[in-house]
Amino acid sequence: MNSNLIKGNTMNKSDLIDALALDQNLPIKTAEAIVVTVLDAMTETLVIGGNVEIRGFGSFTVREYQSYDGRNPKTHEIVKVKPKKLPFFKVGKELREAVNDGKAK
Repeated sequence: MNSNLIKGNTMNKSDLIDALALDQNLPIKTAEAIVVTVLDAMTETLVIGGNVEIRGFGSFTVREYQSYDGRNPKTHEIVKVKPKKLPFFKVGKELREAVNDGKAK
């Protein structure tokens, strides 16, 4: 993708759709359907406990955290934090090198 397609320092879902549509000369609705399909498939995979690996970009996994005693920062009261699962992203080698070198593909 051409870096001229990126607006500002933050890319959101709408920006990704616009960039895909411009780069691939697609109608916005088609680009939106593609982006939504990819994100939904990734989400569904993580929800069922799977992993998502995109070679050269990185991998998404779900990490499980045990319950623990936390502290309310305002009242300093000890509170029990329930066990939880959180998505985790591990950057791929190519992305890490690109960011470090400041060069996109």
